[in-house]
Amino acid sequence: MALATSIKLDDELKGRVQHLAESRRRSAHWIMREAIAQYVEREEKREAFKQDALHAWEEYQRTGLHLTLEEADAWLAKLEAGEDAEPPSCHT
Repeated sequence: MALATSIKLDDELKGRVQHLAESRRRSAHWIMREAIAQYVEREEKREAFKQDALHAWEEYQRTGLHLTLEEADAWLAKLEAGEDAEPPSCHT
């Protein structure tokens, strides 16, 4: 069940949304819902990426395990060339 909510837009932004809606043959309501949905999805992915990075940093600080840039680069070059290469082992 969808719940109604309201949002206040200044006249300029409201006009821009309406213009876009008309050009896309959609309602302004659809444009705003789509924009909010895309924004929330993008920001959720950004937050997940940030959390993954923080966890990786904490794991590195705890264990010291890592790859060098050269090791990672060489592995990625093999993958790019179509080789079925296993990632190199982490080390301290």
